[in-house]
Amino acid sequence: MTMPTSPSIAVPSRGPAAPTRILLADDHALVRRGVRLILDGEPDLTVVAEAGDGAEAIEMARAERPDLVILDIAMPRLTGLQAARELSRVMPGLRILMLTMYDNEQYFFEALKAGAAGYVLKSVADRDLVEACRAAMRDEPFLYPGAVTALIRNFLDRAKDGEDLPARAITEREEEILKLVAEGHSSKEIAEMLVISVKTVERHRANLLQKLGLRDRLELTRYAIRAGLIEP
Repeated sequence: MTMPTSPSIAVPSRGPAAPTRILLADDHALVRRGVRLILDGEPDLTVVAEAGDGAEAIEMARAERPDLVILDIAMPRLTGLQAARELSRVMPGLRILMLTMYDNEQYFFEALKAGAAGYVLKSVADRDLVEACRAAMRDEPFLYPGAVTALIRNFLDRAKDGEDLPARAITEREEEILKLVAEGHSSKEIAEMLVISVKTVERHRANLLQKLGLRDRLELTRYAIRAGLIEP
């Protein structure tokens, strides 16, 4: 006898050939049109919905269940940063990118805290946005050169103020996995390199997040840069 299944509100699983479903939020229709042309021109990306402000972006994300949301920072009603915080809270599996005209360290760090996986400047969107989308879907951070500089400056400021990383906060194996995660390797690739199971890699990664008080791969990468495990 077949047992009935319970309804689920999770994002439906996509087949291997299914494109990434994107929600685009910007208060300028002309910008949305240009960005949509860039994204829809790629076979693995498709814009399924648009929003004109942060509040509408949240509504559309709940209705459309996209894989990725691209948010402008400066929007009416709710800003992109406010929308990102709310979406990270109510849809934790959703990937978020910030698309902005502001090459501004404060906005950049606020975007990271809000849960964004990347920060793309509108001035180079035609060059960077497609790769940023793909990186986000691989659960990898996307940082433009100025953002990397900001991370380094943040580290130097912390060091100057006497803040330091805890001594031997993680094991040697965790450090090994942290470095590989920060370099952009997938769990499967790490498992193959270290000759361990994918589940073991995921367990170590979860332990790293818990021990270091971090949330995601982007924050692990920042930590790895500060710890000197990878070059920025």
